[in-house]
Parts: sequence; structure tokens; C-alpha cells
Amino acid sequence: MKKLLIATLIAAATFGAQASIETKDWHDKATTEAKQFAQENIVLDFFASPAEFGWTSERMLGNYIDLAHSRGVTGSSITIGTPSESTWDLYMTALNKYEKGIDVATTPIIRVRNVEDFQRAHDEGAYAVMWNNQSTMMLEGDASRVKTLHQQGIRSMQLVYNGKELTGSGVIAMLNGQDSGITQFGKEVIDEMVEHGITVDFSHNSSLLINSTLDYMDQKHPNVPVIVSHSPLASTYGCENNETLKQTAERMEKLGLKEGDEDHRLAACYRLVSDEDAQRIAERGGVVSVTFTEWMMDGQWKSDITPKDAAMMVDGAVKVLGVDHVGIATDDMQTVEQVVAFASKYKDSYADNGYMLNAFDKGATGCAELAKHIAALTDELRKMGYSDSDLEKIYGKNLMRVYAQTWK
Repeated sequence: MKKLLIATLIAAATFGAQASIETKDWHDKATTEAKQFAQENIVLDFFASPAEFGWTSERMLGNYIDLAHSRGVTGSSITIGTPSESTWDLYMTALNKYEKGIDVATTPIIRVRNVEDFQRAHDEGAYAVMWNNQSTMMLEGDASRVKTLHQQGIRSMQLVYNGKELTGSGVIAMLNGQDSGITQFGKEVIDEMVEHGITVDFSHNSSLLINSTLDYMDQKHPNVPVIVSHSPLASTYGCENNETLKQTAERMEKLGLKEGDEDHRLAACYRLVSDEDAQRIAERGGVVSVTFTEWMMDGQWKSDITPKDAAMMVDGAVKVLGVDHVGIATDDMQTVEQVVAFASKYKDSYADNGYMLNAFDKGATGCAELAKHIAALTDELRKMGYSDSDLEKIYGKNLMRVYAQTWK
């Protein structure tokens, strides 16, 4: 059924060029075999475009989905809740916007409630939408609301975004010396997530929060795997990711580097995850999904991330974790212009001493839209020796295994 819809959807998706406009399109450079592989297998993405900023019209979101589906992307984990949805009412408003927005797509939509829905979407020529929250602020201190989130379709959730929340501290809080482990409320939220079947996601969480949460889960929920839904490994770029701003400044001074020097850093590459934390996640059966957004590539910021760059991110994670514990997740914001506006409005969530904006200034303006990369990425990974079985795991099966273990 999926192939029968492709011709129709390609015509409908031509308007998709207006989405993620900064991303170079590599699709036509890929081999026919790679394009076919994407069509024939389950490919899961992750994108995080707030309704107010990432996409500015329902048609823009619909076009994005149509283009993705026409090129073999089966579906995505889509973020609804961030600190900008800081109350239950604001979260509900965002959810309603997204519920309306996805239905504008020409592609049929399947709202994911169980793992089998991904295969069903693939078989029926539909696009699978899985809701994600990158914050718990919308709970407003009420852990019992986790059950309602599950009923609404939330299937993965972070304890915190970048800053400090009632559950613990994120990476921006860590940068600014305000780090803390999991709180009592955070433990209550974890218990509710495990009970109702929402996968624990450690993206944007500080190392202290990750490890204190895993310590708690080792005691209370020892057989429950977790994920990092969107982050490369710091070791891929040889960068420090757990330093405070003060520690980074001290390291720059010790190295004799000043602002303007090629190797000077304003902050640690805080969005990347350390090998040690990633390995602990893998040891309990979890998955780290590598994101291809250009400003994640510490010190190698460029105007167009290539499929080879993306393949190197994947390969770097596989070398550390093994092929059974790596996924892909572009973390696409659709348009960087709107990312800058979002970061400017919610400055407390991006107090990184100008690190991200500096990356934009250096040319990191693309979001690595998966529709424009997946086929060419397949060619690059095959050149590196990855088998079709390996690619099937990385593109979707690894995450589906974790979901099957954590959803109820």
C-alpha cells in the first residue's frame, strides 16, 4: 500500500521545499537502491518544532510530513511540551494545535498508541505520529497528570529540558553551576511513567540527573530501559560536555585560547552525551538516538551538514555502544530563523554564554531534515560496512524494542 501512494504524495510534497529551507537536499545524489531501502523499511525520526516557532502554519507542517513520507520516513516522535508550555493550559493549547496541524497533511496519519502502530503505518502507507514531551513543567507539581499524558498519546518524556525544574536539573542549569540530581517529585514522576508506559528520555538532562535517576531506577525499576531521544556522543568530536561555564573559561585560559581563536569555546558542548552516561544507558538495554542538527557538531559548524557527516555521528555512537543501542533523530526545527526567535524569547532555557548563537554565526544554519538525508545517509553507512540488518536496527527497530519493553 505504501508504494501505491508514493506517486500521489510526491506531487503533494513539492511544496515541502518551503519547510526546513536551510537544509540542503541530498536525495537526488543517492542511489536507487538506497532510496528503495528507505521505502521498504521502517524509518523513525524525531523533530521538535514548537507550534509557535518551528512551524508557523498548519500547511507548513502538513507539507513537511508529506515530503518525509514520500521519501520513506515512516513517522516521527514529535515534541509538544517544552518549558514554553509551562502550565497545563499552555500544554493543552499546544497539543490542540498539533492535533489540527498533522491532519492537514495529504498523507494519512496514524496516532501511535502501541508499538504495532509503526508497522501498521508502514504497511498502510500512513505516517506514524508519536507525541513526546521535553519537560515536566506542564504537570505543575502534580505527578498524577502523567496518566492523562499517556491517554493523550505521550509515549516518551524528559524529566527536564535545559534549565531547572521540579524534577531536577538540565544541562543549562549544569553550565551555570546549578546542578542537582533527581528530586522526590522526580521520583514520583518516574514511577508514574513506568506504571503507565511512557519511555524515560534523558536528552538535555545533566549527567548528575541521569545517573541519580538511573540509581533510583536500578532499585525501583531495574528492568526498564531508557533512551536519549536526540543527542550525539561527545567523544565523536573529542569535546567536553559536562563543564560549567567557569570551568570552560578556566580551561580556555590554561590553553592560551581567546575568543576568536579557532579552538576557543564559549561553553562546553552541553547537548552531547558522554560515553560513560551513554554506556550506562546501553547496559540496561537502552538506545541513544543521534541527532544531525548542525550546531551539535562541536567546533565543526558548517552551512550544510552532509550525509557523510551524519554517518560519522552514527558510526561514532555505534563504536561506543554497539549497533543494538543506536538510533537516529534529526531534532529538526524546520527553520533556524524561528529557532533563534524561540531562543531569544525563552532566554533562561538557553543561557549558554552565547554558544548556540555563535554556532549559527559560524554557519550552522541547517536542521538536517531527514527526508533530504535518509537515502544518501544509507549509501554512506553502507560504504562504512553497515549491513541492511544494521540499518534496520538503527533506523527504527532498536527504538521499537525499547518501546515494546516500556509501553503498556
